[in-house]
Amino acid sequence: MLSFDLETTSANPQEARIVTSALVRIDGSEVTATEALADPGVEIPEAAAAVHGITTEKARAEGRDHDEVLRETVDAIKQAWEDGLTLIVFNAPYDLTVLRNLTGDFTVTGPVFDPLVIDRARDRYRKGSRNLTALSEFYGVRLDNAHEATSDAMAAARIAWKQVRKIWPELADMDADSLMEYQAVEYYNCQENLRRHFQSKGRDTSDFSLAWPMKG
Repeated sequence: MLSFDLETTSANPQEARIVTSALVRIDGSEVTATEALADPGVEIPEAAAAVHGITTEKARAEGRDHDEVLRETVDAIKQAWEDGLTLIVFNAPYDLTVLRNLTGDFTVTGPVFDPLVIDRARDRYRKGSRNLTALSEFYGVRLDNAHEATSDAMAAARIAWKQVRKIWPELADMDADSLMEYQAVEYYNCQENLRRHFQSKGRDTSDFSLAWPMKG
């Protein structure tokens, strides 16, 4: 698998730019983790810096060219798919939409496994938060430093492994196309239920996306 995580300038994937990009490649017993700090070329809002701890000043002083980090990230993902690996992305519609928005032409050409979608699909009615910290605790995996990209990517990989190898081994029997379809349908159903709930509360849902693994 190749586990992937971004820390960015915004929670809105349509306007976010990369601050850090982490790639954890797990190929048999070999684990290779790389993380790049980028200068996003814009101010990093205080709210975003409070989450991932990287200020505008640090990114400008130590970060690499944003487009170079973007290109290397996309190339690594495409290479992993060519090598037969599955891409692990926690909350894939955010990170993959960021890549598509920044490149203009990023497409999914290989299998994606989203531990958040799987968790919601297989344990729909469990109470409580489902952010990465909560799921790491629930699945009993280590999360060394939440919102540090490599730590987040490693935790997502550990959760995915437990989901498939320990809890729901029937997932391993799905071929890539079936697994992708399963996640897309489950995401749609979950989001549609949430959309209806928001509508019943009078909230605006005009920009609500039902698409997985990238926002429509």
